[in-house]
Amino acid sequence: MPVMSIVGCEMFEDEIIYLIQNDPTLDEVIVVENENSVGLAQKLNDIGYSHTVLPLAKITLKSERKDVERFSLIVYLLEIELDSQGERLKDEVYKTVDQMVRYSDSILVFYGLCGNVLVDIEKDFESCPCPISILKDEEDRIVDDCICAALGGREVYMQPLKDTKGEGIYFLTPMQAARWRDMVVITRLTPDPNDIEMVKIVFNYAGYKHVAKVDTGLAYEKDFEKKVDEFAKLFNLNVIDLKGNLEIFENSYENAKVDMFKNIKQK
Repeated sequence: MPVMSIVGCEMFEDEIIYLIQNDPTLDEVIVVENENSVGLAQKLNDIGYSHTVLPLAKITLKSERKDVERFSLIVYLLEIELDSQGERLKDEVYKTVDQMVRYSDSILVFYGLCGNVLVDIEKDFESCPCPISILKDEEDRIVDDCICAALGGREVYMQPLKDTKGEGIYFLTPMQAARWRDMVVITRLTPDPNDIEMVKIVFNYAGYKHVAKVDTGLAYEKDFEKKVDEFAKLFNLNVIDLKGNLEIFENSYENAKVDMFKNIKQK
């Protein structure tokens, strides 16, 4: 049974669901049970997509799987809070990838560079018995972060910063719009997201003048436009409309599948 695993940040749950929903070759989806996978599992339920939620200890090891024809995907999500904790993020991602090797024929790391801490992950796992890959653009460059991936690459990411002559832009994807209060704490803009006046002061000091609405075209999170407009009004920011691009996710996923089948044939 071919098995691919995704190890990623819960902020990418919408993009992962999109890939699952649009892959007709998938026979089975297993979500590793933890507090970070609740949203993913609920959204899969909402769209009526059959899946199984299991603790890692109850998932069958690759060596013990018997149905060689079925293609399975295992999704292991890590907490958003790791995004601002460079070395801890690296440690957790590496530890989780190492765990998932026993279950997988290929592993796709659903992260970007994240402050450069994951720049060497493919090289560091070169001797791994299954191929490890990470989100990359069409020029084979690891994406900078989740916004870079959602926009389709570094050049597109930098363009609005050039257009606004360096004025501060706070980027919101549908997931980030839904969880912006968590994000302002995680990124250490403020310890209390409910103290709106303090957040305004911090935004002012940080030079934020705009909020970028990154429309990925995914509607798993409801009321995206309304949430961005409320955010802009709350903090007196100008809304910039940006069109997202799912190609980095699609291509990285397909490349990881190719790696998976190559790995199986070599055994």
